[in-house]
Amino acid sequence: MNIVRQLTRLPFVLGLWERFPIGPLPLRVHYGVFPYGHYAYGTYHAAVSASRLGIPRITVIELGVAGGRGLLALEAASAEIEREVGVAIDVVGFDSGEGMPPAVDYRDLPHIWGPGFYKMEPDKLRARLTKAKLVLGNLADTMPAWLADTRRAPLGFVAFDLDYYSSTKVALQMFEGGPASHLPRVFCYFDDVCCTAIGCMSEFQGELLAIREFNEAHADRKIARIEQVRAHRPRWEIWQDRMFAFHDFAHPQYNTTVVPDTYKERQLPL
Repeated sequence: MNIVRQLTRLPFVLGLWERFPIGPLPLRVHYGVFPYGHYAYGTYHAAVSASRLGIPRITVIELGVAGGRGLLALEAASAEIEREVGVAIDVVGFDSGEGMPPAVDYRDLPHIWGPGFYKMEPDKLRARLTKAKLVLGNLADTMPAWLADTRRAPLGFVAFDLDYYSSTKVALQMFEGGPASHLPRVFCYFDDVCCTAIGCMSEFQGELLAIREFNEAHADRKIARIEQVRAHRPRWEIWQDRMFAFHDFAHPQYNTTVVPDTYKERQLPL
């Protein structure tokens, strides 16, 4: 592992590995050898968590599909992870299909994003999807309808790439359901919690404001940044500071041990 760590510090070695992704899947997840390493990270650990909790099927979601490269990457990574871990993975993408709507007010950061940004070509994208479901329309309409479907598998990973506060606020409805609707901890990637220097991102706008208001409104459900992601990774990647988890502290399986160290490894003899 140390040799691999040293070699992957060389950009050309990592680039070659990304072009020819050989090796065990957990190792490639660890080193981020995927087109969207953060999607593989969230999906893999969600699937492993589900397996250790005895949950046979999960849902992974991308909110804000835009052109579709992320959804295609999520679909491809999910197929590999499904085979490796043995947990079935449903993939869903939500988007208006028409690009971003007008901002509601300053909380939507209109100095950064605007109407019509990131428009999709739905037919072109659907022709390339193999298993992912694409849900098009206003999120305020499509999200409640999707949540009402009791046949869906529990949420395991969600990528939030909605840019706006108002859209993110609507999307966080997905964490209002009962314990059957989500894992005790749902891995989350929030793409828009940072920006270039001129954007002056703050906790009073955008995704960060939506997260804060969700936490203030719930006593036993919280969304928090996953601490020390960088410390447990072989190299720094910008997405590591954007990984969060939704915690349902009242979930009946929240306190079930999922870290599989043996009893012997948990002892510290002299």
